[in-house]
Amino acid sequence: MSKGTIVITGASAGLGAEMARQFAALGYDLGLCARRVAKLEALREEIAAAHPERRVELRTLDVTDHEAVLAVVRDLAWTFGTLDRVVVNAGLGKGVALGKGSPDANRETAVTNFVGALSQAEAALEVFRAQEHGHLVMVSSISALRGMRKAMTVYAATKAGVASLAEGLRSERIPGLDVSVIYPGYIRSEMNEHVARQPPFMVDTEPGTRAMVKAIEKRKAKAYVPAWPWVPLGFLLKRAPLSVVRRMT
Repeated sequence: MSKGTIVITGASAGLGAEMARQFAALGYDLGLCARRVAKLEALREEIAAAHPERRVELRTLDVTDHEAVLAVVRDLAWTFGTLDRVVVNAGLGKGVALGKGSPDANRETAVTNFVGALSQAEAALEVFRAQEHGHLVMVSSISALRGMRKAMTVYAATKAGVASLAEGLRSERIPGLDVSVIYPGYIRSEMNEHVARQPPFMVDTEPGTRAMVKAIEKRKAKAYVPAWPWVPLGFLLKRAPLSVVRRMT
């Protein structure tokens, strides 16, 4: 018997793929979306081998295509009959210091991470309002807590926008709707595996994602994950002078 249905975007690798594995293990049926369908198919085979009772639906999706996002989420709601949770996870980590002559990377990150998240939230809320229940999960970042420098400037701004969007929805107090914002710290993933200088407090994908899944399952309004060291560091980041933040990031 299924524990419920979850849609995860950006599910072909990294945190999205690991969330799919862990939610399948918990008993959820899954709608997995990403641009790279071959990776999704490999993930479905892996989940089927470990949990043959689970249903896994795949959809090719570019979250910057608003009409496609609406169509895919509507189709998954019809296919499953209901959607219990949508995890807005798809994102990019590209970035260049502003004014350095590479604006395309920053625009691509902005469109994918914020405008794409807006489209996903729009589609999810359409379903959740109609069925009068649902759990919207927005994956932000610990970098959203303050403005970041250089290559991180636009990425951090998009993740702050995602968190603000979620807070606005929570403030609306829509009947039957839970909204969670997850602020991952440094968790190893495809997005950061090629970074030359690995940041401090980096944790591996599996335990880092386990902390995310635990917070999502508790339907927390917001969660810094893993809790150590990001709960105390998050407290400091939000309150420290910018000169101190600059040295911490």
